[in-house]
Amino acid sequence: MDAFEASANVPREEFAFDHRPETDQSFENALAKARAGDRLDIDDGIELLTTGTDTEGIDLQRKERVLEAADRRRAEVVGEEVTFVANINNNVTTACNVGCLFCNFKDAAQRFEADYEGENAGFTKTPAESRDIVSDAVDRGVYEVTSVSGLHPAFALDEEHREILEAKTESLAEAGELNYKPPAAYETNPGTYVEQMEAMSATGAHVHSMTPEEAYHARRGTDWSYEEVFERLKDAGLDSVPGTAAEILVDEVRELICPGKVGADEWVEAMEAAASVGLDTTATIMYGHVDNEAHRAMHLDRIRDLQDETDAITEFVPLSFIHHDTPLKERGMVEDGATTDEDELMIAVSRLYLDNVDHIQSSWVKYGDTQGLKMLNCGADDFMGTILSEEITKRAGGDYGEFRSFQEYADMIRSIGRVPVERSTDYEQRRVIDDEADVGPKLGPNADGTPLLR
Repeated sequence: MDAFEASANVPREEFAFDHRPETDQSFENALAKARAGDRLDIDDGIELLTTGTDTEGIDLQRKERVLEAADRRRAEVVGEEVTFVANINNNVTTACNVGCLFCNFKDAAQRFEADYEGENAGFTKTPAESRDIVSDAVDRGVYEVTSVSGLHPAFALDEEHREILEAKTESLAEAGELNYKPPAAYETNPGTYVEQMEAMSATGAHVHSMTPEEAYHARRGTDWSYEEVFERLKDAGLDSVPGTAAEILVDEVRELICPGKVGADEWVEAMEAAASVGLDTTATIMYGHVDNEAHRAMHLDRIRDLQDETDAITEFVPLSFIHHDTPLKERGMVEDGATTDEDELMIAVSRLYLDNVDHIQSSWVKYGDTQGLKMLNCGADDFMGTILSEEITKRAGGDYGEFRSFQEYADMIRSIGRVPVERSTDYEQRRVIDDEADVGPKLGPNADGTPLLR
């Protein structure tokens, strides 16, 4: 019986993990440290995320005290501004053989092969198609493109990398180990990572792409360092790196939900490398599946350590697991995702624990509008971006996330008494949105305040 079979139909709190939400700390002591601005430790994080391990379930009165402390900290760190960005998602391909059990974005790569006779609902874009998509968005006023893709077997870093992979895949065994097939085997050629970066950056957009998992794919079969990979990508137009593929940075969880992905240490190594060549990064957590509060606190601790080391993380993004159409749900390993109380506590404790990360993001794609706004009173201060397209959450069964106009942003943020602010990806450029009607972006190369869509 494999790990997945052994875990089927096991409630989240009953998984046989070594790390459990158990501490010798008290909730009151942890909350006092948080309120005083003292640096928290993992036990403190567990107490705040659980509202105390001395009681069963979440204590709603204690929860409100945690949220209040986090909201106060938010006001102290960033004030009353709520930021957002004009962006588009341009995910290049859904082809992927990694097999993560939390994901329904991917499609088996064999379905994209030229001689495949079945149906395929996925997609692969050429560099020229990516350039056209992003160019159209930039013409509308968008200035950031986020690109996170499946690990297509034909993807190579550049032509030098492709030559190395071709030389090493003369035998089928080696080809399987390297997860590589030549572009000619597929109906659509995704090109190389360098070509995709060049195509998207040629539009003038800020390119936010190449997760640690993609960087691993871009160096497979070589002895290249992550630094060399990110340096080549930066030269091709990469501007910053999304800290996704983090999921939970505890290997006993990763072994269950994404055993084919890089381990926690290698994820950190890749992020350190990106920062070392001068690339800003973000960081995420994807919680509410088989994980428990101990894992979440340990994850926050690793992110804080990474920021202490790099000072490159511009924002932290808690991502609540969308369970509906995922293999984890189909296999009976989960029945649902995080509760609303857990979501609010995750945002709040992220604010309190990550004392070296200024910005915490509320994902309206994950939470929806009403709850997304509530998160802005739980410690979050950023409300994502316009997202002219979104595929990952929708394919997992999420109900939200296709497009948000500047006017909607301004109206929603003012409705909770906060100040709407357009920002650049790195938060260095900011523009307060005034009361004018039909507001649109002004920070991008072609942005003049015209609404993105009419």
